[in-house]
Amino acid sequence: MGLLTNRVERNEIKLGDHIYTYRAVFTYSHHGIYLGGSKVVHFRPERNLNLSTEASSDVYDSMSCPTFPDCGFRQPNSGVVLSCLDCFLKNGSLYCFEYGVSPSVFLAKVRGGTCTTAASDSPETVVHRAMYLLQNGFGNYDVFQNNCEDFAMYCKTGLLIVDKQGVGRSGQASSIIGAPLAAILSSPLKLLMPSPVGVATMTAGMYCMSRYATDIGVRTDVIKVAVEDLAVNLGWADDNEEEVTQVEESSMTQITR
Repeated sequence: MGLLTNRVERNEIKLGDHIYTYRAVFTYSHHGIYLGGSKVVHFRPERNLNLSTEASSDVYDSMSCPTFPDCGFRQPNSGVVLSCLDCFLKNGSLYCFEYGVSPSVFLAKVRGGTCTTAASDSPETVVHRAMYLLQNGFGNYDVFQNNCEDFAMYCKTGLLIVDKQGVGRSGQASSIIGAPLAAILSSPLKLLMPSPVGVATMTAGMYCMSRYATDIGVRTDVIKVAVEDLAVNLGWADDNEEEVTQVEESSMTQITR
């Protein structure tokens, strides 16, 4: 267990592990669920998957993957992708997300998106959720409320945020919001704390506490939802019914003309 992250070797990861790697010189991390056999299920913005290889460096092209023939498999209109570990990492280092950590360990991890105080379910349950979502999708990608880390954390815990308007499960998202929030809250303290060290310490403390308050292990607005019921809880079923109704109405219009 590292102080900032938890870097591991390939032979150390196990079935159902939540793994991640950094992109764009550690600007952000990409997360997925390890299925064993060098296979990973992960969640991407659907629009990126529809672009050409020249237009996006994150496209998974099964024709150019010598490792896994089905690399890049996904259902139509879904951002949940099956790929090989090599394409998932894209020459980046491998890290393993930690579950069930103590509050002190969580607060010590300065960077978000590396651990949670929430406990993980069994590897078999985690893999079942990941494979189910590969076939049925995980809704629309949203960088703050429904991203790749949210996908992996749901597969590991089955926890869903009740308040759809709030911050998602993602530690990265809470860090992005928490940093400027901490700076704003601590700015009035500059008048009371002339020392730059004191202000920096207070800002760092507020940042860590804002991250901790949004962790799914301590939040009170989370519920356990079976993966088979996820579409209903997130409203995907209603969206699908509306699309079917629109198609039926369009067909009836064409018939009556």
